[in-house]
Amino acid sequence: MEPVSSLSRPFVYTTIDGASGSEQVEIAFTNLGSEPMESDWHPAEWANVTAKGARARILIGPGGTVTLLDGTYLMWARVTGARERPVLPCGPVPIT
Repeated sequence: MEPVSSLSRPFVYTTIDGASGSEQVEIAFTNLGSEPMESDWHPAEWANVTAKGARARILIGPGGTVTLLDGTYLMWARVTGARERPVLPCGPVPIT
């Protein structure tokens, strides 16, 4: 992912293979090398649902769902289905 300015307010996306887009989805940001704690999770939403899966998104930055300071964070997605609840590391998000 390209660096995101800490002054901007964009959606960031991650693709979840196999998601129908009807499950509850949450996103967390942690320091690199750390796993999310329960308090790190934030509600996200689905976008671009396809036969292969769906893209989860969350609005970051001032006035968004999550405000991140300068640094590099690991983005995580948690999908709650009828029986499963996977927690997926999604990759680094650099904030400048």
